[in-house]
Amino acid sequence: MLISLRGKSAVVTGGSKGIGRSIALELAKAGASVSICARGAAASEKTSAEITALGVRAHAATCDLGDKDAIASYIAAAAEALGGIDILVNNASGFGLGDDEAGWTQSLNIDVMATVRASHAAIPLMEKAGGGAILNISSISGYRGSARSAPYAAVKAALINYTMSQGLMLAPKGIRVNAIAPGSIEFPGGVWDQRKTSNPQLYQSVLRSIPWDRLGKPEEIASAAVFLCSDAASWVTGQTLSVDGGQYLA
Repeated sequence: MLISLRGKSAVVTGGSKGIGRSIALELAKAGASVSICARGAAASEKTSAEITALGVRAHAATCDLGDKDAIASYIAAAAEALGGIDILVNNASGFGLGDDEAGWTQSLNIDVMATVRASHAAIPLMEKAGGGAILNISSISGYRGSARSAPYAAVKAALINYTMSQGLMLAPKGIRVNAIAPGSIEFPGGVWDQRKTSNPQLYQSVLRSIPWDRLGKPEEIASAAVFLCSDAASWVTGQTLSVDGGQYLA
């Protein structure tokens, strides 16, 4: 199946590294103009240059996704730079792991409220364009409880539920909403790359739990993301797609 996003404008939050970067690049390869935001300017500019090299318009900005006003300003700037917004990928995560005030605050502000706020800012622009697609990045952690990372699991579960609610609410506006629940994804500098050395016992335990005997790659999430953001998925909304090599099943 050949998927083309030519003429579309996409925004990817947390788009400078890992899964977000791969999604941004795959959207660009499909022909979309792409805006990304992240906390670090250097990584954002590097990824933006990679997007430009693919022959499409690129925009990058630093943004504190825990700040309501900063999100609104970023979405407006991205729409101005790209000429509108057709696709929004809510990818950023606070990775709040500890069951304490800091863990919950980080998780709720970034994973949940940044998704809500970015969606609220982008929806009028999508509606003006005649419709669009929102993709929320959840996790298979959202399917069950976690003694190791309770806030992270809880907010990813909230995203799965919110995706269903958005799908219902936004259908009359011509906006589809779906989510991806990745399994454990490994890339240089990422959480699982770090745990190879910081917690090898946990890394090996997770590795053994995956039927394919390896962790996933960001590009494998990105391929699914491009499908869900495209017209090829025109009759798919309110759904969460697990992309985990069977990790949750095992």
